[in-house]
Amino acid sequence: MASCACALVLVLPLTPVAVQAQPATPAASQAAPATAPTAVAVVDAGAAKKASDAAENPYGIEALWKTSDGVAKTVLLLLLVMSISSWYVLIVKLLEQAKVGRQAKAAAADFWSAGTVAQGCAKLDATSPFRFIAEAGIDATKKHDGLMGHVDLNDWIAMSIQRSVERIQSSMQRGLSVLATVGSISPFVGLFGTVWGIYHALTAIGISGQASIDKVAGPVGEALIMTAIGLAVAVPAVLAYNWLVGRNKDAMADVRAFGSDLHAVILGSVKKA
Repeated sequence: MASCACALVLVLPLTPVAVQAQPATPAASQAAPATAPTAVAVVDAGAAKKASDAAENPYGIEALWKTSDGVAKTVLLLLLVMSISSWYVLIVKLLEQAKVGRQAKAAAADFWSAGTVAQGCAKLDATSPFRFIAEAGIDATKKHDGLMGHVDLNDWIAMSIQRSVERIQSSMQRGLSVLATVGSISPFVGLFGTVWGIYHALTAIGISGQASIDKVAGPVGEALIMTAIGLAVAVPAVLAYNWLVGRNKDAMADVRAFGSDLHAVILGSVKKA
């Protein structure tokens, strides 16, 4: 009996300890979800860091503009002006050539069906180059006197029409020199910007004494952007120049054909008179 009592005494104190140890699991389960906000915060911080890095990209045109000096900025502005001027000339000349094409169709449909050259001129638009040629031919027959009277009428009419054709050709070629100039010099302007940028980049690296890849890649890469911009300005200008020259040749073929036919018509009408 004494031994049983002793065993009962030893067991009784241990029972409350075991019972009290069980509530520890809910506390642990409540502590576990606390890690979730921490993980979310870490993810948000990482996303914010990536966004800030993307917004503050140290390698690009914006960084090039901010870190460049007056010479580099002048080169960039010059290339911008060249690009705008070349695109402006391209659009204006395309509209002009399209207008000449419409006027050529109108001259073919209305002018040759008139009774006289003067009546045909009246049917054409006031800004039409074909009307300008026809009026030059009419004026040649009226001003064939004085010293001009010593010139053969056939040659005089031909010279007058040829002069008007050459003036139209000069007008249609106006502006193409801008495209030729931009296409020729813009790569060298960009190359000058590149050389200037690399010089300053290497000077800054030499002064700082740090020649690691991250210190070299940024400034040198930004300088090379100048060459890329120069090529981006030159290529469209060269393509536009060649395209517009070909279209001008087609338009001038119609103008010259009109002038030749007009010369024959005027000379025949003068002889009949």
